[in-house]
Order: sequence, then structure tokens, then C-alpha cells
Amino acid sequence: MSNLKLYRHPISGHSHRAELMLSILGLDYELINVDLKNGEHKKPQFRKLNMLGQVPVLVDGEKVIADSSAILVYLAKTYDKTGVWLPDAAVELAEIQRFLSIASHQMVKGLVTARAIKLLGKDLDYTAAINESISLLNLLDEYLSGREWMVGEQHTIADIALYTYTKLAPEAGVKMDIYSNIRHWLGNVESINGFISMNAKK
Repeated sequence: MSNLKLYRHPISGHSHRAELMLSILGLDYELINVDLKNGEHKKPQFRKLNMLGQVPVLVDGEKVIADSSAILVYLAKTYDKTGVWLPDAAVELAEIQRFLSIASHQMVKGLVTARAIKLLGKDLDYTAAINESISLLNLLDEYLSGREWMVGEQHTIADIALYTYTKLAPEAGVKMDIYSNIRHWLGNVESINGFISMNAKK
């Protein structure tokens, strides 16, 4: 049995980020589904893994890493011996951190929230979430003009952090037809060896 265990939920885009990185790195891991509907993530046993009561959580032997961005950093630093996914160069590292912040803030306020409203019936401001989503997608599409990846000339964890919820934008009610640069970039991510799609409806 693998030492790597990923506590996740099948429709969680944050969980998919972590699972995608595990798969791309060719790691052997066990998936453990957390019953969010019945509040398993808020119970004391799970809160020992993540005090915030959120998925995903990665357990690697004695190490426990919570938060999808933190998991991406941990996996890249621990298991990517090439240094490609999280380079040490200061400028590239700073750029990656910028996109991790976007994934945790603007993307959550926009695409993540809009999808939660559509998919789960969350009682939140859909108009505000859609406006935030469109604003971010417009910026990313413009930014990706002439670029293959978010940072530098190779894929990094910045691409993984932004991929899933961008791909799931139609589930948030956003049509992607006009975002040709984003669609090209999504294809680049999907061409990475080890890529796995998300079965969002399971």
C-alpha cells in the first residue's frame, strides 16, 4: 500500500489539482473520499488532518499537507527531481507564487463560487461571481497571447493550480468559445504525460 494518501472529494476542483500533480509525477497514491455531504470533513478526526475542515489533504507517511496549493509545492519539491515544476530562480518562483495567489483568491471569488452555486445550489451572489470569473478569464486570455505556459518556457505548478476550475468554467455557466488562448493552454496541460481528467459528476 502506498505511503501517499489523498483525502478528497470527486467533484472538488481543489482535490483534482492535487490528484493531477500526483499522476503527472507518476506517483503511487491512494484516494480516500471524504463524505462532505454528511459533514465528515467537519468532524474531529478529519480536523486533526486539516484544522479548517477542507479537502484536499495529502498524507505522506508521517507528513500531513493541507491545501491544494501547499500540496502542489510539497509534491514538486519532494518528488520532482528535475526542478521543472517549481524552479529555484527567484523571478520564476515569484511568478509562480503570483499565480498560486490568483488561484486562491480571484479564481475562488469567481469560477469556484459560480460553479458551487450552479452545481451545489450554494446561496451566494451569482452575478458577482460571474463578473469576477469573466474579468479573470479576460485577463488570462490576454496574458496567454503568444505564451504556451503561465510561467516561463515550461510547465510549472502554476499551470496545475489554474487548470481545473478554468476547464470546469462551463459548469459555472461561462462559455469558453471566445477564449482561444486559454483553450490552447488547456490543451497544452492536457498533453502532459500523466494527465488525468476530472470526473466532475461522480
